[in-house]
Amino acid sequence: MLLTLRRRLALSTTALAVVAGVVPAATAHAAPAAPAPVVRATETAPDMEGVLAALQKTLTAGAPGAMARVSGPGGVQTESLGVRDKVTGEAMDPQARFRIGSVTKTFSAVVLLQLVSDGRVNLDAPVVQYLPGLLPDERITVRHLLTHRSGLSDYTNAMFANTVPGFESVRNRVFSYQELVDLSLAEPRTGQPGVAYQYSNTNFAVVGMLIEKITGRPVATEYERRIIKPLRLRNTFYVHPGTQIPGLHVRGYLHEDQSGLPQVDSTEQTASWAQSAGAMISTTADLSTFVSGLTRGLLLRPAMLEEMLTMTPVNTANTRFYGLGVRRYDLSCGTSIYGHTGTVQGFYTYAFSTRDGKRTLTAMANTSNRGSANTALGETLESAFCGKPPVPAAGTRSASPTAPAAPELPQRDEY
Repeated sequence: MLLTLRRRLALSTTALAVVAGVVPAATAHAAPAAPAPVVRATETAPDMEGVLAALQKTLTAGAPGAMARVSGPGGVQTESLGVRDKVTGEAMDPQARFRIGSVTKTFSAVVLLQLVSDGRVNLDAPVVQYLPGLLPDERITVRHLLTHRSGLSDYTNAMFANTVPGFESVRNRVFSYQELVDLSLAEPRTGQPGVAYQYSNTNFAVVGMLIEKITGRPVATEYERRIIKPLRLRNTFYVHPGTQIPGLHVRGYLHEDQSGLPQVDSTEQTASWAQSAGAMISTTADLSTFVSGLTRGLLLRPAMLEEMLTMTPVNTANTRFYGLGVRRYDLSCGTSIYGHTGTVQGFYTYAFSTRDGKRTLTAMANTSNRGSANTALGETLESAFCGKPPVPAAGTRSASPTAPAAPELPQRDEY
């Protein structure tokens, strides 16, 4: 199939709306934290050739299409390659909507932290204080959920042990939150509460339950009133249990476990297995507005935002960190970026911003169950935030032996 290349450059003129009625901040919690390195100024121009090369690697690794959007003081630049629909051959379109997977977790965390600021939830209170009888261990706190340190097993490990059969068995199914938690509790715990990071969708299924119990409203309503409307995200939706992506959208393609088999069109699904852990739909532009608005303080008061961005390392190289529903990557140029990755059947997503919100990178590819494609897509981060790598002078080494390394990017799917 011939690849279609589209390159667009436009100046960004739309300012983020300031959120009205932001709730008071909660007292900061003293927790072990990994200090952020000095953030490099955003004067360095993004390396769009490098971004394009990363997208090409993503296609080579098996994605039908991929796109990226970089915003900064110089405006907005987009790159796209390949197709958004394999049947029609329509080119990847930077305006098209797609499933954002676990970037949903950051939306859910923002809503819950607004409730913390409002005094309606205590981060260090036991979950069972708000949801009596739900969990067998009273030591699991709200904070443990948001930091993936609850010890609750991820129910998706068994659900998608066989990728395509697992997906087809839940494609049109509608789960209750209780059913998802029960699936987790049927599996052994991964550890004691608060001890070790272990990524688990169960944590954010419980976050969804907390939001609905405390507000008395569906999570869809809370996303809309607390984030989508204040930031004017016109292409961001939570359609669960509906199966359609409304309007212009990208079709997603899921790889089989066995190589050589055709990809499965996974676009239409309830995403009920994910819900508040991964069922939202958006665009690269809306995600840029979201992560920039978050780091600029438009959604949380300063003290609460600092609480959210209190990080602990999750990899051996100390270049990947997790806070309260948000990731931090430390790039090779010394810049720290904040946001989340997303995987849902047929879609990979990266949505990240500098701490001051002045530069963002949002990227997606319409495939999943292909770790090499996920890693290649993540290479857009270095080019977007660090710019072109310096050219070494003649007779000198290409890099200092003490120069920071690029972050370890996902090698497997974390749904």
